[in-house]
Amino acid sequence: MGEVEDMPSFQHLVTALGDQVSTPAPVVLIDVVEENIHRMQAFAVAHGKVLRPHVKTHKSVEIGRLQLAAGAIGLTAGNLSEAEVFADAGCDDIFIAYPLWATGAKADRLLRLAQETSLSVGVESIAAIDRLADAMGNLAGLLGVVVEIDCGATRSGVLPERAGALAAHARDRGLRPLGVFTYPGHGGTIGARAAAAEDQAGALRRAVGSLAEHGIEARVVSAGSTPTVEFSTDPVITELRPGEYVFNDYDNARLGDCSPDQIGLFVATTVVSDQGHPHVVIDAGTKALAREGNPDRGYGQVPDYDGYLSKLNEYHGFVQLPERGARPAVGDRIAVVPHHVCPVVNSFEELIISNRLGELLGRWAVDAQGQLN
Repeated sequence: MGEVEDMPSFQHLVTALGDQVSTPAPVVLIDVVEENIHRMQAFAVAHGKVLRPHVKTHKSVEIGRLQLAAGAIGLTAGNLSEAEVFADAGCDDIFIAYPLWATGAKADRLLRLAQETSLSVGVESIAAIDRLADAMGNLAGLLGVVVEIDCGATRSGVLPERAGALAAHARDRGLRPLGVFTYPGHGGTIGARAAAAEDQAGALRRAVGSLAEHGIEARVVSAGSTPTVEFSTDPVITELRPGEYVFNDYDNARLGDCSPDQIGLFVATTVVSDQGHPHVVIDAGTKALAREGNPDRGYGQVPDYDGYLSKLNEYHGFVQLPERGARPAVGDRIAVVPHHVCPVVNSFEELIISNRLGELLGRWAVDAQGQLN
């Protein structure tokens, strides 16, 4: 059922790892990951941008360190607890790309974190700016704010023309307005990446102009995401925030923003049941793989058997197999390529570190696993 041709074979890897790995488990091909990291860094440099990767995909301090060592200027986090994990590990420049509501314990944590690392936070409302300023008190100048604009994804973010007024309010409250950012989420469908990137560039240009009207220079003009990064080369952009590129997944290959051999993570699973149905059952369900996909194209791909996950229960995955095709036996280990890698990684406490040869090289903690606030 797969729509991506020339998917790599992972069977020799799960076979080589064998009983060294208890399934289900996310297996990282670290040589592929390192190539992905350096390729993205080279792309940013070649186009005059700085790179600030999003940690939401890997949630791993070790992988964050690889990104920083390759040249990233800092890291992007999705929430306060992710930022705390990476700050505690020594990252000294973090952007929380989210409209944080700083109240209660979060206000105290924000104040503490802003004193420990160079910290900036996304804003998109007067109310949230006031909360941030109140939380920071007389240390408001330590906190940078980046105004989020909507470039067509219709998620969070203000119209570009309103960015300047928000930045000015942040300035008046003692915070440091740094610039603007956006997320072109509407580029996540086939054929939409280039157009979404054009929308992104146009919206960012208008937002930069809006800040200038209020006497504020946009030193940070930040763009995402992995699907659109190839087209995020407009001169107005200063910074790129991709996340998924570090591992890639089936959807990235399907969209065309990576080649199949750039997929650096799969989930090792074991066949636990075969009752003669058109499917076999593996030991990975929604608690391991999340429910990413749909009934038409499945919830994960099994390229070595030309199969796909047609259904998921909590602990059961139904691998639909082609008629008269190869059929794994109960006890066989098979590899699942996730559709969307981010929630899969968040399901596990550790990553199995291997390479293209199937050598077990180590186990790295998913340090920010489950950090949701």
